[in-house]
Amino acid sequence: MPDANPVPDRLRRLIETSGPITVAQYMAEANAHYYGSRDPLGAAGDFTTAPEISQMFGEMIGLSLADAARRAGADKAAYVELGPGRGTLAADALRVMQRGGLSPDVHFIETSAALRQAQQQRVPMAVWHDDAASLPDNAPLLVVANEFFDALPVHQIVADEGGWREARVDVADGGFRRVAGRPVPGDIPAAPAGTIRETSPASVAVMQEIAGRIARQGGIALVVDYGHIASAVGDTLQAVSRHAYADPWVDPGARDLTAHVDFEALGDAARGAGARVLGPRTQGEWLLALGIDVRATQLAKSHPARNDEMNAALRRLVHADEMGSLFKAMAVVAPDWPDPAGFA
Repeated sequence: MPDANPVPDRLRRLIETSGPITVAQYMAEANAHYYGSRDPLGAAGDFTTAPEISQMFGEMIGLSLADAARRAGADKAAYVELGPGRGTLAADALRVMQRGGLSPDVHFIETSAALRQAQQQRVPMAVWHDDAASLPDNAPLLVVANEFFDALPVHQIVADEGGWREARVDVADGGFRRVAGRPVPGDIPAAPAGTIRETSPASVAVMQEIAGRIARQGGIALVVDYGHIASAVGDTLQAVSRHAYADPWVDPGARDLTAHVDFEALGDAARGAGARVLGPRTQGEWLLALGIDVRATQLAKSHPARNDEMNAALRRLVHADEMGSLFKAMAVVAPDWPDPAGFA
């Protein structure tokens, strides 16, 4: 019977043959198998995202997108979601947008066969893409990236007494370990030994593609994720398994590997591609500015038995001790489009 998770053995063979690999390669190999082989969401999975917590999250995004398109005078648009999970967010957002008179074409960027199947059940009219290169170029784009960039691979460099070295991944007993590799050239500010800096060229490349299309075609992108408003040092690579933190160096491919998003780097990439950038601001501030508390009250009145459920969901999404502070929201906007609601 074949190994259900071939990633550890494949990485060991690669390292034994070619030497330690980059952290980015380790993360990319692990997540490609992880997301391609399962539906990781919900109580039976490893983690729960905001759209799975409450319909209110997707509804707020749908309202924001529809309002911006209306004020821009766009009678045609394409809804694009990067890494749309089970399609829950899209279904909630599209329902609200359609009530507002906007029925965009739907395009998903998703490589996981398992998740594409779940998405098709909720949003059967969607068109799937492996990357942004094949997205339509004849209409404004309304892009959503919720917890997408955190799963893209990061490179790490580590400071020592002599400067900075590239972090690499080697084999260790029971798993893998991070080791110091070759010196990194360039004028990088000195830092205490052991300090780690992260960059994500993959994230920058995706943002440049999306922002460039928005600048040319019109539209907006809403990016919601956890991470830093400003670039910062620190090791943020982490693993989650069964709704608890796990060792990222053990059993790659069987657990979700993520790193905090550098919103400053994403914003710089978007501006460099010709788009405007609003935010980031905390998810709690953004959702409250969009009126999620009013929506929670409406739902509670319509379904009194779910009042406690609505209050708990609202708290989880906006409170600083829950997702409200760690998660950030940023808008990437075409030069001639209005500012989307929630970023005043």
